[in-house]
Amino acid sequence: MGRVPLSYLANRLATLVLTVFIAATLIWIIPRLSPIDPADVMFGRMAAGGGSIENSEAILRGLRERFGLDQPLIVQYLLYLRNTFTLDFGISTAGFPTPVATLVANALPWTVGLMLFSLVVTFFIGNLLGALMAWERTPRLWRIAIPAAMVFTSIPPILSGLLLMYGFSTQLGLFPLTGAYGLNVEPGWTMDFVRSVLHHGFLPAMSIVVVTFGFWALGMRGLMITVQGEDYAVLARAKGLRPRYILYRYMIRNAILPQITAFALKIGLLVAGQVLVERIFAYNGMGKLLYDAILDQDFPVIQGVSFVIILMTALAVFLVDLAYPFIDPRIRHGGAGA
Repeated sequence: MGRVPLSYLANRLATLVLTVFIAATLIWIIPRLSPIDPADVMFGRMAAGGGSIENSEAILRGLRERFGLDQPLIVQYLLYLRNTFTLDFGISTAGFPTPVATLVANALPWTVGLMLFSLVVTFFIGNLLGALMAWERTPRLWRIAIPAAMVFTSIPPILSGLLLMYGFSTQLGLFPLTGAYGLNVEPGWTMDFVRSVLHHGFLPAMSIVVVTFGFWALGMRGLMITVQGEDYAVLARAKGLRPRYILYRYMIRNAILPQITAFALKIGLLVAGQVLVERIFAYNGMGKLLYDAILDQDFPVIQGVSFVIILMTALAVFLVDLAYPFIDPRIRHGGAGA
């Protein structure tokens, strides 16, 4: 396995920074295309209790100064870039005076845990089933059952979540309906808390798994069909190697590489799919935080959550790209020889 050349590493780092910079710029531009003024929204919440508010113009002016909306657009943009790249996303307008970074930090571990569990389980199950669909020695029953099970991939995650809630919570009572952990459990690194988190997180995770494993299965099936006719697979059969050994060592290992790239790219899409799932299960992740922020027109939270999701996806792609030579020694960065 070769080392990663410094020139290649610098190039990938520059691409990472440029990607995050462009994404951050778009996140800043899009809310400003809306006619909604965050200061007006926050002032409306203050006046929601009824009655008149004295010095309303001065209060509104103070709010605009507090959120930097009285500055020229170029100044707002530069301040936004400085704050965003230091992970300072400002103050939540709906949860004033709570910093957005605090809300994101509280929600991020729940989303990352749910996302990684769902993604890893779906990745392994989907790729295994896809490989079995293409393998000539797979029993006939499996060849029929696997495509039949993929009918669930045609439904959205929110619908699968509602079906699982009805079946396993309402009817069977095996899992709780909502929440990230039990109300009678004290958060901490204890077995009771870990068991409660796993118990509450099982249905949200499964509602994502059952509708996404087909993506991996179909992709892996196509890749397996391609590698089955390669010279190394034909030679392995001619040498009399065990079929299961050929399946793992020669076919799956060579077909899995494009799927690993998709694994990193799927992070952003998976978080987007988790938004409604976390909302219906009242799961305290970034999906629920983003959903509530959209309803409350809380632009700082929307911008902060969106930036963190994009940053996670960009970092995952960057790390996977650097890890390729360690996954497959035939690959060399910078066009070096095999």
